Amino acid sequence: MYSTTDGGLPLYNSRIADLFLQLVKAEYPHIDIGRLLAEVDMKPYEVADPGHWFSQEQIDRFVERLVQLTGNEKLSRDAGRYAASPDALGSMRQHVLGLISPAKAFSLISKMTRNFTRSVEYQTRMLGPGEVEVSVVPANGVFEQPHHCENRIGFLQTIASRLNIDTPAIRHPECLFNGDTRCRYLITWKERRSALWARVRSFALPAFIVVNLAGLVTAPVIVMLWLLSGSALAWLSLALWVDSLEKKELRNSVKNLQESTESLIDQLNINYNNSQLAAEIGQVISNKADVNSILASVSMILQERLDFDRGAILLADEDRTRLTLMSAFGYADELLSELEAFQLRLDQTDVSGAFIQAFQERKPLLIDNLDEVEETFSPGILALLRETGSHSFISCPIACDGEAIGILAVDNARSKRPLLKSDIALLMGIAPIIGISIHNSRLLELRSQQFNSILQVLSASIDARDFLTAGHSEKVTKYSVGICHELGLSAEETEVVRIAAMLHDYGKIGVPDFILKKDGKLTDDERALVETHPSKTREILEQINFEGNYMQIPRIAGSHHEKIDGSGYPYGLKGEEIPLGARIIAVADFFEAITAKRHYRGPMSVGRALALLRDGSGNHFEPRIVGALINYVTQNKEFLQDEDDAKTRFFHRHVRIPFRSQVSCKVAKRTIGGASSNLSMGGLFVAAGEQVDPGDEIDLVFTLPKFPDRLIKARGKVAWVNPRSKVSPLPVGFGVQFIDLQEGDSVELRDFVNRVFAAA
Repeated sequence: MYSTTDGGLPLYNSRIADLFLQLVKAEYPHIDIGRLLAEVDMKPYEVADPGHWFSQEQIDRFVERLVQLTGNEKLSRDAGRYAASPDALGSMRQHVLGLISPAKAFSLISKMTRNFTRSVEYQTRMLGPGEVEVSVVPANGVFEQPHHCENRIGFLQTIASRLNIDTPAIRHPECLFNGDTRCRYLITWKERRSALWARVRSFALPAFIVVNLAGLVTAPVIVMLWLLSGSALAWLSLALWVDSLEKKELRNSVKNLQESTESLIDQLNINYNNSQLAAEIGQVISNKADVNSILASVSMILQERLDFDRGAILLADEDRTRLTLMSAFGYADELLSELEAFQLRLDQTDVSGAFIQAFQERKPLLIDNLDEVEETFSPGILALLRETGSHSFISCPIACDGEAIGILAVDNARSKRPLLKSDIALLMGIAPIIGISIHNSRLLELRSQQFNSILQVLSASIDARDFLTAGHSEKVTKYSVGICHELGLSAEETEVVRIAAMLHDYGKIGVPDFILKKDGKLTDDERALVETHPSKTREILEQINFEGNYMQIPRIAGSHHEKIDGSGYPYGLKGEEIPLGARIIAVADFFEAITAKRHYRGPMSVGRALALLRDGSGNHFEPRIVGALINYVTQNKEFLQDEDDAKTRFFHRHVRIPFRSQVSCKVAKRTIGGASSNLSMGGLFVAAGEQVDPGDEIDLVFTLPKFPDRLIKARGKVAWVNPRSKVSPLPVGFGVQFIDLQEGDSVELRDFVNRVFAAA
């Protein structure tokens, strides 16, 4: 028996190891390739490099470890067969191989092996029309192991089966590991009938000529004529017969060629589909950060691209005690509801099942027949599988960083297409992509939570300096987000405003406590110092590495004391020069500040605060943002909880309720027709496309519900204009503040508003 004593010489090209790994990926996808290579002292980049060569000790250790992991003693022979398969050889080369002669094919193999191994030399020799000899002689000082011989046998078996010959067979009369000086392989096959009869035809022609020449001497003329015509007829018949056989075999070859071409096209389509699948899933990963949206999108792609009737993605909970359905495709709604309510227990040792086994062992499982393994499932799971109509299915683990986080399961309950090992290989290629995307999403969520915690601590550290301002930043953030929702801003825009609102006062860290807590009026110097806090906020926040749209945060937070008319600070910005987020925070900040208690005054009622905002609309604050805050306040009854009756009436005067009525307006000798959207004791909103300006005086006529004949007449002024339907849900139009109402109209209007609030 030979032993490994090659002394570390580079004898085997890396493509040999790569072929083994390709087989492992296709047949044993649960094996961790990275860990395997580390155990045998091979590097992934060495295997990937076609110019790298391994020593015999490395290859022997590599194959030995693979046999241990797979439990397949014939793995080397399987690898040899795989090396000559379409997957490894290439479909086109495989196709060409079927068109060339056996002698040419084996001579090419002899030359090709020199690019793969330096340990042996291949020699081929044709022994006859249907027999070829392949001899393998080891190089000087090289002593192979039996698995090398097994690998060669598998390779020759597959090559022989791919050639366009009949019933090939391989014999191995001499073997290095039986004490011989070489490994000798005899490949034999049956000769084609057309070739046999072609040789008969070739010998028949000279034979007929000789017979006819002899007949000219010995036979009478009449016999000669019959002999000549009979010979010609026989030879022509033989020629036609050979031609018929050749054409028949050619038709079979063309048919095989057509089938091979169609198979090649099908494989190309499958490869393209699989590459598109990976590309689309990769695009989902890059465009989405939420786990639920990622899995929903992945399920849609799997349903569109894969040839499975149904599929489900289940994830483990934080305690790793349950698997819960997160996304699925192909199930009827009633079955989907049952699956969503069902949980697979991972903490019950008496239940294995394919799903739990795939998760715990991180190995894919293909169940051909549920009846054969039903005892491995709990009664609840088995009943559910029966109800869903599952008879065979594949369960693949979804893992990341060596830890299972869920499973991907598919079946073909309707089409009944058999599930194959190639399906496992495909799913095991997809599952890690899903695992990575989930891991990245959770990592981003965790980092976002950490980031928000830091921001909340920073925000609270400023508010905590004074018990009266405790919670100020939190409330301003809440109101700002409410305004964003009313304005219909996107989630990302809202998040930018939210963060800026949380930190809008952080610059006050540079303002002394005795100024912030002063009961009386501030001096000019003290006020000037306080007014530096927005710019200090911006300077501090610019030290944070905000990216993308979040780069606006320092500028937004540093501009929240700017005013529409340019009278604000610290930069004196006006109108559109002020970032939208800063305009939103300005309104929220003002509203929170005047409705909360301070050292120098008590809290103002909600209604009076809204009145002040309305008064400042168009000068200090943007009208549509004031309107958005009013809508937000209107929909949140918490603002009414601590108001007494007088304040409630004041609130009713300024907070609008939904109201639909036709309105006739007269502005500067123009008559405008419109419809009201909301109403309060202090004014209403008119949906109309006519051009008006803030401050225009206007006469209104409208009716109240259930009293179409009772006209309400009012005089007012345009308080603000909504030109492009920016304040959700208000349409294009303008808000009117009542200036004068007749006594009877005022009473009816008040009673109507109070009834609506009482009903609410």
